[in-house]
Amino acid sequence: MNSDKSEALVYLVDDEFSVRDSLALMIESTGHKVKSFASAEAFLECYDPTQPGCLLLDVRMPAMSGLELQEELVTRAISIPIIFISGHARIPDSAKAFRAGAVDFLEKPFDNEVLLERVSEAIKKDIADREQLAAQLKIQNRLDYLTVREQEVLSLILKGHANKDMARMLDISNRTIEAHRARIMEKMQAESLADLMLMATHYDLNETLN
Repeated sequence: MNSDKSEALVYLVDDEFSVRDSLALMIESTGHKVKSFASAEAFLECYDPTQPGCLLLDVRMPAMSGLELQEELVTRAISIPIIFISGHARIPDSAKAFRAGAVDFLEKPFDNEVLLERVSEAIKKDIADREQLAAQLKIQNRLDYLTVREQEVLSLILKGHANKDMARMLDISNRTIEAHRARIMEKMQAESLADLMLMATHYDLNETLN
């Protein structure tokens, strides 16, 4: 997945036109692209989950509130960094927002520089999360190409067992173990055992295999 900052989009959801207009102009002046919506429902109709970015979201709106939209995104398994903005912030609201994964909660009037900094941080987080997910899916695809026996051997390799131990545990010959290891290294695209172990640590292969 080749996500980068230039492709990122700031979604802005606020029922007040003046707020949307001023915030959009300010954010666009820093080079970010902005797409504004007057309601949570309008945002849901147009949101593209393949587009990296963040969501700048008002807490209190008619019909579906910002917090209700956040709940709906969780229900739909949509992960996007959310920065809440509110002119009538209450501690329970901010606490609920953070529990559900919001990255920030700013009270109006807020410092514009702080907002722009939070937006940039949220975009960087979303891009990094997407790259991590893409890398994990790539590793999972490699694992899926392994046979059941190769997965068993890989699990034992990651636990530090020597070839002779694996041969005894699986009741097969050393030569067969060596053949399995060679195919595992090829399919996992690992150039060395150290490379395979690093992959295992970074993507938690032990948990996936067990």
